Amino acid sequence: MTQVNNPLHGIKLEDLLTDLVDHYGWEELGRRIDIRCFNHDPSIKSSLKFLRKTQWARDKVEYLYLKMNKLPLPAPRVRSDDEFVNKPQKSKEPLPEINAKIWGK
Repeated sequence: MTQVNNPLHGIKLEDLLTDLVDHYGWEELGRRIDIRCFNHDPSIKSSLKFLRKTQWARDKVEYLYLKMNKLPLPAPRVRSDDEFVNKPQKSKEPLPEINAKIWGK
């Protein structure tokens, strides 16, 4: 019973998208969520293909669906530091003078 508090549990992505298109239309949907599959030659099939691959876009579509149906909205996500694991941390110490002889410093 991990889905008890999930208002989207049991709703297929295709049904969700169809409801949004019926309510807003492709033009308004493309204005609210600016993604290519809504703005250029839109179709349910191409949009589903994109949304299944792209989590950030799917999150926006699900959020709009929840707002449209006045369902409880999810808590804002906090960015995890896992995305930045491979990036070197900046040191507060000044960099050593590299090529000081060349640049005359």
